[in-house]
Amino acid sequence: MMSKEREYQVCKICVMDTTDEDISFDANGVCNRCIEYETRILPEWNYGKGHEEELSGLLNEIKSKGASKPYDCILGLSGGLDSTYMLHLAVREWGLRPFVFHIDAGWNLPVAEENVKRVTDKLGVDLHVEKMNWDEMREMQLAWFRTGMENLDSPQDHAFIALIDRYSRELGVKYILNGYNICTEIVADPASWGKDGGPTGDSTYMRDVIRKHCAIPIKEYTFTNGFKHKVLLPYIYGVKTIKPLNLVHFTKNQMVKTLQTEYGYAPYGQKHFEDLITKFLEGWWVPTRFGHDIRRAQLSSLVMTGQMNRDEALRILEKPPLTDEEARELFSEVAKRLEISEDELMEYHEMPKCSERFRSQKVLYNAGIKLFEALGIEKRIRK
Repeated sequence: MMSKEREYQVCKICVMDTTDEDISFDANGVCNRCIEYETRILPEWNYGKGHEEELSGLLNEIKSKGASKPYDCILGLSGGLDSTYMLHLAVREWGLRPFVFHIDAGWNLPVAEENVKRVTDKLGVDLHVEKMNWDEMREMQLAWFRTGMENLDSPQDHAFIALIDRYSRELGVKYILNGYNICTEIVADPASWGKDGGPTGDSTYMRDVIRKHCAIPIKEYTFTNGFKHKVLLPYIYGVKTIKPLNLVHFTKNQMVKTLQTEYGYAPYGQKHFEDLITKFLEGWWVPTRFGHDIRRAQLSSLVMTGQMNRDEALRILEKPPLTDEEARELFSEVAKRLEISEDELMEYHEMPKCSERFRSQKVLYNAGIKLFEALGIEKRIRK
């Protein structure tokens, strides 16, 4: 006997809904994420207030251990709001000397490159640009399209993690500044939205997709793995990944206003829209192919943390992330850059969802997340 299809439901507090297969609600219609935020996250975070002593101790530690080196920490700068604001605080407010790097994977939008240049120039920091081999990146991106999976950002995301790991060893720097923050990112994309893929930092998964779907050998790409990133670097080499934005009080609007006033920063309209392929995927591909809107997680983060009311978030969701014209332009540009026809790109959009299984360390990653949650290290709601 077939099970009854689940009735559509939206949380009564945030805007997460049953497009997430694993969401649950209490008797009052409040989702498990809102409950977890109120019970596990908020009491300790307290909107970034009351962490002055912890932050001061951390900054003193970073400066002391890096005093004899050209850099005392590493900061990856995408040009997005979080990493840019963190760079502003790190240099202007905290007096740190970060090694600032940016990955050029071939998908940068001009507005993002201009933002990166404005901020780094005014702060007087050297920008180290890692330009990826475009032939490899193009082929890897096509490989992920060929799988029919949802998580198509993996080639860029894995490269970012791998380069951080590499730089920390090459430079001997003991601190990596991570821009993740509870204020704007407390709700992670639900696991059910990308259940066909593997963990972003998992080289086992990356290499298996490459082996099965890449038409050219991938020789210059940098790989890492969970053991190296989560165990070897922190516990053997003493490299700490820290999230200092959780130790200060701010709002998204304050971040934007500060960056606009100080550097002429141009906002992107939506989180992750500084990158052409990500803007295309999150703004059109995923909603039209897989039926969920990443803005639900982004807006729910703002609603939970008191920066937006639920009605405003629902009004935003009534309109698509991109207009039809914007979507058409992005579609054409993505096909052009991938050197395929628009018909071929549309075939990937219409192909069956991924039923293939790839080797990965997903079980170990999930176990690690649960352990970090139990130890109070993981400060993001992941379900």
